[in-house]
Amino acid sequence: MSKRDLVIIGGGAGGLVVASVAAQLGLKVTLVEKAAKLGGDCLHYGCVPSKTLIHTARVASLMRRGTDFGLPAYEPDVEMARVSDHVQSVIERIQEHDDPERFRGYGCEVLFGAATFLDEHRIQVNDREIEGRRFVIATGSQPFIPPVRGLEETGCLTNEDLFSLRELPVRLIVLGGGPVGLEMTQAFARLGSVVTVVERLPHLLPQEDPEVADALQAQLESEGMTIHTSTTVERVSRNGDETRVECSNGVVLSTDALLVAVGRRPVVEGLGLDKAGVIHTAMGIQVDRRQRTSRRHIFACGDVCGPYPLTHIAEYHAGIVISNAIFRIPKKTDYRVVPWATYTDPELARVGMTEQQAREKGIEPVILRFPFRQIDRALTDRQEAGFAKLVVHKGRVLGASILGGHAGELIHEIVLAMKTGARIADISATIHAYPTLAQVHRRAVNTWYGRKLFSPATRGLVRWINRLLP
Repeated sequence: MSKRDLVIIGGGAGGLVVASVAAQLGLKVTLVEKAAKLGGDCLHYGCVPSKTLIHTARVASLMRRGTDFGLPAYEPDVEMARVSDHVQSVIERIQEHDDPERFRGYGCEVLFGAATFLDEHRIQVNDREIEGRRFVIATGSQPFIPPVRGLEETGCLTNEDLFSLRELPVRLIVLGGGPVGLEMTQAFARLGSVVTVVERLPHLLPQEDPEVADALQAQLESEGMTIHTSTTVERVSRNGDETRVECSNGVVLSTDALLVAVGRRPVVEGLGLDKAGVIHTAMGIQVDRRQRTSRRHIFACGDVCGPYPLTHIAEYHAGIVISNAIFRIPKKTDYRVVPWATYTDPELARVGMTEQQAREKGIEPVILRFPFRQIDRALTDRQEAGFAKLVVHKGRVLGASILGGHAGELIHEIVLAMKTGARIADISATIHAYPTLAQVHRRAVNTWYGRKLFSPATRGLVRWINRLLP
């Protein structure tokens, strides 16, 4: 039986970071991945293929908008098979970074197969037992399929098969108005599908500021997408080549394809966690702030333990695990400044508190807004939709939502300001290159100083100074 310093179960973002560092530091490391390739959901079914498809769809949209830029408009002839091949080519290129031989070159043993705990220090992979001093569980998450009547028999698409479609659906219904659902809604609509979204809650993107989410909904609807909020799917059935979707408010929809994007669930089944004494529920593995499970030598990171199903959180968790499990330096998670983005067009990015969350905590925030239509670079690029919204208290940013072009990139100035405790005066005093979209931050902050600067009291003071001094 093999005995290893560190055994990692799961070859996605979190597991690969831990494996790379631990092996290069000279530990005896075994990495176990259930699938036939490394990279995890993000590379094969999530971030990478979705953003590739989104960019392709944006190019198609820009082709149709040629006249907006003084060029001829052109209706692209979309062949879904070629689009899917392009998506796979990008995956394959990035897959090179996750080549098993690269990790073996670091001294890491890489095994493919399902890992099951036999007890708290042993796992079985295929026909082999492996003993480990410490373990990291990084098995990720998978699509959640809701218990809708008829859905299992009718079948549906998820992110795990969406990117291998060879034909573009003429009609597509998307169940779920969260980030994945909306990104794919807009992408397929721009490629040529007639897309309808069904969301059971009153607002799309329920984790976001409703003001910002509603502004995004209006933008999507302006592009021709149909969106039903406060609508629950009650029954799904097959009628010939069509899928019939019956909803709670009497809405009956027909479609050629049905995409379910209502959330994800952690992969905990089949791991033998009970035999290892690792406490877990259907919501995932319980960990402390050092990413330790109920067995202190067994760690977990990424989607399998939450609280955010984001690749950058899995990588952040990996850093916490490396500190605690490898260097034995106590380090705890801190989720006070966590950014995320929805990659629609315009993008929606957020960090920290929303206006409503601040008020629920008894804070009376100052709200600073600035529209992209007043940013020169947004005008030159014809990306005028959206605005920046800052939630400020006592001169510091508590949170921000940005709806606009490249919002996922722009949010990081606010992330850094919050992380370092910078004041809004620091943002105002920082020189921002012209013309850039990043000027929206300074312009938003300066709306606060504008209120003070042009007040009757300040105007009177300026007149008095100029009368008094030569």
